Parts: sequence; structure tokens; C-alpha cells
Amino acid sequence: MPEIDIKKQKILIVEDNPHFRTLIQSILQALGVENIEEARDGAEAMEVLRGYDADLAILDWKMDGVDGIECVRRIRNDTESPNRFLPIIMLTGYTEESLMNEARNAGVNDFLGKPISAKSLLTRIISVLDQEFSYVETETYFGPDRRRQQFPHQGNDRRKEQMNFVKLKVYERMESRVG
Repeated sequence: MPEIDIKKQKILIVEDNPHFRTLIQSILQALGVENIEEARDGAEAMEVLRGYDADLAILDWKMDGVDGIECVRRIRNDTESPNRFLPIIMLTGYTEESLMNEARNAGVNDFLGKPISAKSLLTRIISVLDQEFSYVETETYFGPDRRRQQFPHQGNDRRKEQMNFVKLKVYERMESRVG
């Protein structure tokens, strides 16, 4: 996979708090990103996206007007959406699992908990842009395949246990022949 050049990325920031929006923009500029657009809520973001071919959207969850979750739903499901495949990072101060599931079910690609740092933002951006997400469309969902994460196997490894059992049987046979 080619290395991501963050400086060439077109990034949309959707954040209702002007101070936090400026902070995100300052971090992106310090990282070398030159092409940045901003929106104060999800409705404004949809308008911006009609004329701006973003490579990534960074959205706050809780905003006045159209919030981040509703904006994600519009990006993913609206027939007039300019880019249903737009990679989306959701910013949130709420990291409860049920809320993360709600955002994932709306179609976000990844999350970043507040407060953020330049390092955490850069890491998340590269992670999202570097992955080739499979997208799924059903009657009730369009977005990145939610099964994309690989979790380590929980519980005993039966294959290993079976191999140990086979080794034990072979050892017992060898001993019975020798002794």
C-alpha cells in the first residue's frame, strides 16, 4: 500500500465550537495539510461537500443543529450525497461502548476521543486513509464493513490442545515399544 502524504489530503472539519475547530485546523496545518474546509454543523457540512471533494471528514459528535451522527447518516444514505464512501473520523468526549456502536452503525470509519493531541489525530488520520475499507449496503445500512476488526481468539486454542494430545499419544506409543 502506498504511503499516505498527509500534506496532499483535502480535509473537512465539522465542529460547532469555534475554538476547537481552530485547534483542529492548527494541528492539521502544523502537520502540513494545506487544503482544509470547515463547517459548523452537519447541514453546513453537506453544503460544503457538494463543492469540495474531501478525502476525509473529521466530525464532532455533539453539535447544535445537525449533529455528527445525523451528518454521517446523510453522507452515507442520502441519494444526493456527493461521496458516500468518504472516510469519516468521529470526535467525541463520550466513549461509552453503546455510543461507539451507535456511531459505527451510522457509518463512521473510526473514532478519536477528546481531548486530542497532534499525535493522536495524525495516527488516526493515517490509519483511516491507509486502510481499504470494504463497504456494505443493506436495506438499513450503508458504510464501512463493521466486521473489519480482527479480534484475538478468546478461550482455549483447541488446535493447540489437540496437537498436545497427539504428541502425548505418540510419546506413549514410543515408550510402550521401548519399555
